[in-house]
Amino acid sequence: MDFLRKSYATTRYSFALFAAALLPLEAHAALPTYDFKVVRSYPHDPQAFTEGLLYRDGFLYESTGLNGKSSIRKVNLETGAVLQSKDIPPQYFGEGLTVWGNTLVGLTWQTQTGFVFDLATFEMRSQFVYPGEGWGLTQNGKELIMSDGTATLRFLDPKTFLEVRRVKVTADGIAVDQLNELEVVGDEIFANIWHTSTIARIDPATGKITGWIDLAKLYPAAGMGLNGENVLNGIAYDAEKKRLFVTGKLWPKLYEIKLVPRK
Repeated sequence: MDFLRKSYATTRYSFALFAAALLPLEAHAALPTYDFKVVRSYPHDPQAFTEGLLYRDGFLYESTGLNGKSSIRKVNLETGAVLQSKDIPPQYFGEGLTVWGNTLVGLTWQTQTGFVFDLATFEMRSQFVYPGEGWGLTQNGKELIMSDGTATLRFLDPKTFLEVRRVKVTADGIAVDQLNELEVVGDEIFANIWHTSTIARIDPATGKITGWIDLAKLYPAAGMGLNGENVLNGIAYDAEKKRLFVTGKLWPKLYEIKLVPRK
């Protein structure tokens, strides 16, 4: 596990340097920043290297990463218990996950391979390919939306998995990369900025960041520090009840939060 994490961190280290240099909240102070209130905390598997997270019909669905450790899971929100799981073949590093109809669609990091799983049984239905890396994945009811570690969001046809369009994500005209786990929340896209405690609120039509969500204070609450790979990653939204959930890689808790504009 330590070797895998070290290898993972080393490979992505150049991205982390830029992320650290471009501290979003400081570099773009003109954009509104949101703090948060914790509504409730829930147990979360501290061995889950969270890459993708979503809420569907009362359950969480989660994908985990690391070669030989990657999986997709159905999770009981209240208890954190893993109700159903399927390992991803060990040569693949699992990444983003979203639901489409009666399927789960997942990405892998550097192997340019995506998987389609049956939502009920987790049986693999098909595979697809894409250029570049796979990081985060969500959907807007019409298209799949994919991040790849750059400042670009790709919009994919959910039937063919071919790219339909793309947008460049910017804050005050400056490109912002490290876009990782994604979630459509209302008419926005929320994106974890990798190796930071920040979520960007993105206008999907223009790619412009409209605000930052600062979750730095969740780290001590979760008993974590911003070290290594145990970083904030994982956003899920219950559209019916307007509940927003967040967690991190290897975090022992998942949080329901409400956003509060910073004064």
